[in-house]
Amino acid sequence: MTNSDFYSKNQRNEANHAGEFGCTLQELRSLMELRGTEAVVKIKETYGETEGLCRHLKTSPTEGLAGTAADLEKRKLIFGKNFIPPKKPKTFLQLVWEALQDVTLIILEIAAIISLGLSFYQPPGEGNEGCGTATGGAEDEGEAEAGWIEGAAILLSVICVVLVTAFNDWSKEKQFRGLQSRIEQEQKFTVVRGGQVIQIPVAEIVVGDIAQVKYGDLLPADGIFIQGNDLKIDESSLTGESDQVRKSVDKDPMLLSGTHVMEGSGRMLVTAVGVNSQTGIIFTLLGAGGEEEEKKDKKAKQQDGAAAMEMQPLKSAEGGEGDDKDKKKSNMHKKEKSVLQGKLTKLAVQIGKAGLVMSAITVIILVLYFAIDTFVVNKKQWLPECTPVYVQYFVKFFIIGVTVLVVAVPEGLPLAVTISLAYSVKKMMRDNNLVRHLDACETMGNATAICSDKTGTLTTNRMTVVQAYVGDVHYKEIPDPDSIPAKTLELLVNAIAINSAYTTKILPPEKEGGLPRQVGNKTECGLLGFVLDLKQDYEPVRNLIPEEKLYKVYTFNSVRKSMSTVIKMPDGSFRMYSKGASEIVLKKCSRILNAAGEPRIFRPRDRDEMVKKVIEPMACDGLRTICVAFRDFSSSPEPDWDNENDILSDLTCICVVGIEDPVRPEVPEAIRKCQRAGITVRMVTGDNINTARAIAIKCGIIHPGEDFLCLEGKEFNRRIRNEKGEVIEQERIDKIWPKLRVLARSSPTDKHTLVKGIIDSTQVEQRQVVAVTGDGTNDGPALKKADVGFAMGIAGTDVAKEASDIILTDDNFSSIVKAVMWGRNVYDSISKFLQFQLTVNIVAVIVAFTGACITQDSPLKAVQMLWVNLIMDTFASLALATEPPTEALLLRKPYGRNKPLISRTMMKNILGHAVYQLTLIFTLLFVGEKMFKIDSGRNAPLHSPPSEHYTIIFNTFVMMQLFNEINARKIHGERNVFDGIFRNPIFCTIVLGTFAIQIVIVQFGGKPFSCSPLQLDQWMWCVFIGLGELVWGQVIATIPTSRLKFLKEAGRLTEKEEAPEEELNEDVEEIDHAERELRRGQILWFRGLNRIQTQIEVVNTFKSGTSFQGALRRQSSVTSQTQDVTNISSPSHVSLSNALSSPTSTSAEGFYRENFGCIVILTLGCKLLLCFTA
Repeated sequence: MTNSDFYSKNQRNEANHAGEFGCTLQELRSLMELRGTEAVVKIKETYGETEGLCRHLKTSPTEGLAGTAADLEKRKLIFGKNFIPPKKPKTFLQLVWEALQDVTLIILEIAAIISLGLSFYQPPGEGNEGCGTATGGAEDEGEAEAGWIEGAAILLSVICVVLVTAFNDWSKEKQFRGLQSRIEQEQKFTVVRGGQVIQIPVAEIVVGDIAQVKYGDLLPADGIFIQGNDLKIDESSLTGESDQVRKSVDKDPMLLSGTHVMEGSGRMLVTAVGVNSQTGIIFTLLGAGGEEEEKKDKKAKQQDGAAAMEMQPLKSAEGGEGDDKDKKKSNMHKKEKSVLQGKLTKLAVQIGKAGLVMSAITVIILVLYFAIDTFVVNKKQWLPECTPVYVQYFVKFFIIGVTVLVVAVPEGLPLAVTISLAYSVKKMMRDNNLVRHLDACETMGNATAICSDKTGTLTTNRMTVVQAYVGDVHYKEIPDPDSIPAKTLELLVNAIAINSAYTTKILPPEKEGGLPRQVGNKTECGLLGFVLDLKQDYEPVRNLIPEEKLYKVYTFNSVRKSMSTVIKMPDGSFRMYSKGASEIVLKKCSRILNAAGEPRIFRPRDRDEMVKKVIEPMACDGLRTICVAFRDFSSSPEPDWDNENDILSDLTCICVVGIEDPVRPEVPEAIRKCQRAGITVRMVTGDNINTARAIAIKCGIIHPGEDFLCLEGKEFNRRIRNEKGEVIEQERIDKIWPKLRVLARSSPTDKHTLVKGIIDSTQVEQRQVVAVTGDGTNDGPALKKADVGFAMGIAGTDVAKEASDIILTDDNFSSIVKAVMWGRNVYDSISKFLQFQLTVNIVAVIVAFTGACITQDSPLKAVQMLWVNLIMDTFASLALATEPPTEALLLRKPYGRNKPLISRTMMKNILGHAVYQLTLIFTLLFVGEKMFKIDSGRNAPLHSPPSEHYTIIFNTFVMMQLFNEINARKIHGERNVFDGIFRNPIFCTIVLGTFAIQIVIVQFGGKPFSCSPLQLDQWMWCVFIGLGELVWGQVIATIPTSRLKFLKEAGRLTEKEEAPEEELNEDVEEIDHAERELRRGQILWFRGLNRIQTQIEVVNTFKSGTSFQGALRRQSSVTSQTQDVTNISSPSHVSLSNALSSPTSTSAEGFYRENFGCIVILTLGCKLLLCFTA
């Protein structure tokens, strides 16, 4: 069902049920299109305040909906579900059609069809001696008529390849849809139903629900703000305005789906869901523009935040252009090609060019050889009746030429990349890594630095108060409630109960004897736990002063580093409770409660003494120190609450507590593994420097006696800026980051500065690859800037998740180490496959080329080559790309961005095995018939039957590849190639399966496969020569690589090529940027992910008038979002399959498109033309 169908169905429902509620769907939709005071006036006029609207929608602002199944169903029926229907997935037949668009396959199909047509045509001069050697060796009439078989066999193998490709794409799409629906099910939101605060899946939210919104949420539906404090929203995804919008009940209460909560908290009444919400309307409009447009634009528009430009139903398009450019710049870093992607693109282009040249030369030599031999040496005339016979020869030569190209292009390579990544992503799910961008998986293998948060990642994020300073006494454990003055105790309980989010609670343990459950902010949970440990209860206090009675709230943010709540006292005066980082809150305290519970003067020198005697010892034990304070205000004149500096001063300190957050037991070992693997771990935290240092020592990030730096954010900023303290200088950062291990009291900006500084540094030879963890909304920029951003699945906000590449579903640092292992494994898997594939390619191309030039026929026939190259290599890519990772991967240093894809050791293996295979194949080709005492297969005429001679060559070739596949499992020169082979059942199954299919092909393949059945002794020789590969592998491993100076590496990225695109003229015209994006072969990657992209689609993209900017936007989203498993917390549930169909084109593919057909066909055309005119 398309979005428009969905919408019209809703309208019909609305008409039927208009009387059920006091307002219709259409009224609510038009209400949500208003803004600011206009909206406030409209609500007041039509419904009489928000309470009136709640009555119309039959809901309570405090209790929410009753939550009965019948009521929820009725609401879904009338107002729609909170769900935007995804596009239908492509059918299997569509995928087959798209797989058929592959250029090399098209050329083969044409050649096969011509071959078929000519084989059925019986020219009058067939038996004429004057037609050269056309039929010289045909043994009988039946054989001569069997010429159609080769063409049919080629078509059949093309069909096999197409079906395999289509099935791969189909299963891949199915996997991603499954992953997407899993994410959608996991995405929950907090609502109030029947007076209970519960979490429900986003899709279950209905109109009339009362939803609780808090810092970091991505709003899943449209609604009206009915109560809350200090709420600021980032609406840039809808309006293009980057400024945060302050929301209030009396000035601007409209909250829109798809926007982010940047600060504060509150409640909203849900008024529009699914296709009727503002995001939904945009999607409906996109859908109305036609299937094609929806497919291409849906993802790009929603992600780029430039939706406002084209179909913003609320505002004019002003500012859209500028915002789009800003967005593009901010996303520029993500456009940089991943390391592996860049290397593979370069390598594929090099191989493609070489293959193209070889195939063209092969065709030219064959045609010239035939023409000279027939018309010059044998002095034959070109007779009209001989023309079809000669054309048949030319078609045969053309097929051989195409076959050489097919073999030269590593068709299995994109598939190996796809399989390896898809397999890794699936397995990484089990290791608590939810990968949103596929290339992040591979980039992680190259990571050289990890900047990690402390709380929740390195620690358990279960906070408990273990020390306290109350009434001038420092208690090393929880004090007895009787030892604290009653007045102080009452103030303390009220300060903690009221000045915490009311959503934070301590619940009874799930299992008997277990720990109480902490719900909400973990630091606040620790403080509430402290209240319970003091034998007090916070619930009665909250019941007495419910959330809606709070007069003013200053919510916690990274600038304030504190939270304060103002309440009105019964006598009309005000009291403010405050809590926050101890050294920050203590600076604002002028009094402190003494042992009797009375306030006494608290001077700066008292504060210094307290820092020295209380706060530093607590911090050195690895505790977070929190100060709780209060202040009373008179009722007249009422204070100016907006003047924060005055309000948050002159406080009275109630107590200072030390909160313990124990280090996760598995973290020290995980960090040790990282350090051994050449990865530097840095801790970036908002905590006190002493606390941070103590935890860093416990984790093993720093070791006493080492030369390292631990800095506070302020000191870090002072050191990296110039004398005036204005401009950040890279040279200054370069002096700090190599030794920096702990950055404490840091702001999100500091984190971003550090990450950018490390990435941009040229101080070290290799460009650093940086991974960053983050959980807060403000961590977004650092997560985006990093090469790999890890968001916390449990503690992370929706904004952080959306900016990330991988989500840690258990918030645990040791899961990052698993990601490193998988990343390195992907890289090694591709290298293993390359080592195997290139050996096959080199041998097959040289055999086909040399054989064609010397014997005028390729010893390996077109169908045999297709079996080896397209089908066997597909299996090989599956076998080698599914090798599980081992701990040994963490014993080496990262490869780095400049290390070539094919190392000198691999080059030694490739060339070594190629020499062995070529020697044996040429021996068999030229003296094989004498060795086996059989007829020679060389110089056979056009339709002669398959020979045993050439069958032995084909079989030996396959056997050698089969055993070389086992050799290819090791790429670093290891001797034991069987190590861990049984841990990969897929590998064993494929090797045995390929062997079984080869037996069937040889014994029963007959004419289609140009095979003649072999005797047992001939089979034994073929297998024996194949086994020789394993022995030869040991010989090659013995030769030291360092001695072979002539060996070159391949697949290296040069400095120029790997320079981030943001450094390449940011202000170039859009058109140049788009062309560069396309030209630089951004998507070799997705040829594996999708062999379904074709020129026609690209042409349609540009024809459809979406402009270069639109094309560019799609292009840029391909790299970062094609594998975006969904816009992770988007209420619109964007379908991932749309991403899978982006029209793209690799530079390698583009090169063949532009040149291959032209060169080969022109060459042949000219030759034929010359012959005809003669």
